[in-house]
Amino acid sequence: MDCCVKIVSLEKHYGTFQALRGLSFTINAGEIVGLLGPNGAGKSTTMKILTGFISPTAGTATLFGYNIVENPTEIQKCIGYLPESAPIYSDMHVEAYLRFVGKLRGLGPAELTSAIARTATECGIDDRLESPIHTLSKGYRQRVGLASALLHEPKLLVLDEPTNGLDPNQIAEIRTLIRKIGKTRTVILSTHILSEVQMTCDRVIIINNGEVVIDDTTAAVLSQSAKNTLTLGIAHGKIVTPEAKLIADIMAIPGIVSVTAVTPLDEAHRLRIQATTDVRASVYEWSVRQGHTLVELTAQADTLESIFRSLTTEVT
Repeated sequence: MDCCVKIVSLEKHYGTFQALRGLSFTINAGEIVGLLGPNGAGKSTTMKILTGFISPTAGTATLFGYNIVENPTEIQKCIGYLPESAPIYSDMHVEAYLRFVGKLRGLGPAELTSAIARTATECGIDDRLESPIHTLSKGYRQRVGLASALLHEPKLLVLDEPTNGLDPNQIAEIRTLIRKIGKTRTVILSTHILSEVQMTCDRVIIINNGEVVIDDTTAAVLSQSAKNTLTLGIAHGKIVTPEAKLIADIMAIPGIVSVTAVTPLDEAHRLRIQATTDVRASVYEWSVRQGHTLVELTAQADTLESIFRSLTTEVT
């Protein structure tokens, strides 16, 4: 698979403060990647470097083979960027605004007319081209911002908080649109709405204290957490064991770090187990040896939000 973004040992110093500490990761063409991090983690600095707003102190970053320091103009041709507050002029009509942006991008008249028609259809605003932007809902204004970022057919689309302030229906619409756009482009999505990353992105990169703390597919991150969080249900059989003793016995199983009681269903005891490894087989074998009646042993995936918090609690 072709490499779209390659960052190697990236550092950024603001005076005595070091925002990035040897940051390294790659993004392949066609991926939709969620770039996450708490305030002060270095996420915004990373995005500013990638989009050419600032230069790194050390290390290298290349986009589509172009070095960001040596070839900023070529890189800007490859990138479409939509900041959190889309820079659109509310007193303009949609088509006039897109034509204005296209001219700034250097598109010729015929090329621009074709680009407006293409992006308007792609972003679902072809019936709004004659509308004043100030009459549009925030969801449609975001669509206009997306269309303006796509006019020059960038290979990489960078989105900063694209669903911030939208209602649930608008969020669902923008999420669907991002997935559609991601079929033909590489997308980097930065957001604090972690459920959006979980539902939209193929891969997650979490930055904390200027370093990458997790980099994997979204499915792999959630799947790994599921193996280590279990719900155990034990019914009263011939052996009746106090809950406190059950918890103490389970805590003695290697790899288990915490056991807490949760609301029971029909069983007498229901416990939540957190472990550092997959302990499902060990818990099952323990229950058989002890003669307990096992009625539930299920893996429970953490949400991306809980994983994010566990990795960044020292900052948040």
